[in-house]
Amino acid sequence: MADRYLTVAGTGVNEIEIRRSRFLCALAPVTSEEAAREVIAARKKADPAARHHCHAFVLGADGRLGSMDSRREGMPRIERSSDDGEPAGTAGTPMLEVLRRRELTNTVAVVTRYFGGVLLGAGGLIRAYGQAVSEAVDVIGVREYRRLRLVEVVVDYDRAGRLENDIRSSPYLLHATRFEDVAHFDVGIAPDEGDAFHAWLADLTGGEALAEETGETWLPTPRV
Repeated sequence: MADRYLTVAGTGVNEIEIRRSRFLCALAPVTSEEAAREVIAARKKADPAARHHCHAFVLGADGRLGSMDSRREGMPRIERSSDDGEPAGTAGTPMLEVLRRRELTNTVAVVTRYFGGVLLGAGGLIRAYGQAVSEAVDVIGVREYRRLRLVEVVVDYDRAGRLENDIRSSPYLLHATRFEDVAHFDVGIAPDEGDAFHAWLADLTGGEALAEETGETWLPTPRV
């Protein structure tokens, strides 16, 4: 079972020009095929005069295509691409190959091309579409997500402020906070960190904080 994956750090567009043709690559993190299709449709709407809107996307946190773990969890890896009128295999496939080579998933790439009057040939198109995606990834950046266990920590208000600061400066990930009659902190910990986390929390709060595991989720690792 995969415990981490890489996706693009955010939504953005990067443009390159090759022999007078403009290639605008839009990247976005997505978690479903529906969301990926919405990004593709939005790019077509944003640049209706463009000649081609080629795309590629990869979904599924488990990078092992068709693995037993991904099938059991209902998260099969999905890969799709389209040449959108370019010669077959010259746009969507090289775009998809960049996503694979960069080990990105839950990511959609849309390359909008404005033809500049100079034919690039099949080899030139393959290089251009791949370069458009690769340079966009470099500009927008990559983010790692980890599969973590969630622990709900409950503590009185008089300890809440300091505990929140301590969690933020610790190796553990603060996922969410809620302030009701008492303070609630949802904390992400690695599967093998349970004993260490509970001991750390007990020592920090004198045993006054309550902690209960509530499941697991995917959380982004802090940027450095």
